[in-house]
Amino acid sequence: MKTVKEVSNLAGISVRTLHYYDQIGLLHPATVTESGYRLYGAQQLQRLQQILFLRELRFPLKEIGQILSNPTFEPHEALQKHRQLLVLQRDRLNTLIGLMDQTMKGEITMSLNALNHAPLEETREKYAAEVRERWGNTDAYLQSEERARHYSKNDWHQMQAGMEDIFRAFAALAAQKADPACQAAQDLTSRWQRYINEHFYDCSPEILAGLGEMYLQDARFTESLNQYGEGRASFVSNAIRIFCQTA
Repeated sequence: MKTVKEVSNLAGISVRTLHYYDQIGLLHPATVTESGYRLYGAQQLQRLQQILFLRELRFPLKEIGQILSNPTFEPHEALQKHRQLLVLQRDRLNTLIGLMDQTMKGEITMSLNALNHAPLEETREKYAAEVRERWGNTDAYLQSEERARHYSKNDWHQMQAGMEDIFRAFAALAAQKADPACQAAQDLTSRWQRYINEHFYDCSPEILAGLGEMYLQDARFTESLNQYGEGRASFVSNAIRIFCQTA
């Protein structure tokens, strides 16, 4: 049995994240001692491995829970896909290291292909699509797809502008060093939830909480939010976490 701290160090995720997974029912510890220590066994570590693989495919936490609860889910098949992704990542890193070594030796090699991460992203998206097709098809995903079919190019531009207004407002609060728990930040979080409900899918507190986690754990979202200023992704994520705890 491993403590929450040991699991945190082993998996490279925060203790707070493990506590949150327990809170939303995604990953419970095997037992909690009389002193309040969470302990995890082999079964819980295997489930955590599956969660992290699906996070690697950039699924939100709500959808991960539904996939793993599907009785037809095949952990071994998921592990095989995860291994294939890791091999692609390893090969790309080896190529980049070789390119760096050549450059440091003064060998000027124009190898833009080595910097091309499109094959890895294509494989990641392919696996995500396969997982979603076999074990996903959540109501939120289907609802989002259905709405998207009816939006024009102009609709997308207007929706993008609306999202940017919200995140610029978040950024302004963060620049003022406001507390994510302050009323203005919480009102903005509520506004963001309503915006998702109106334009994309029914965004429950659980789904919103998953989005907040993803803003920090998915590099694409972190980078996108941090374009408004360093640390903005963390501010929005914390505001959402606080909002959902009181929802």
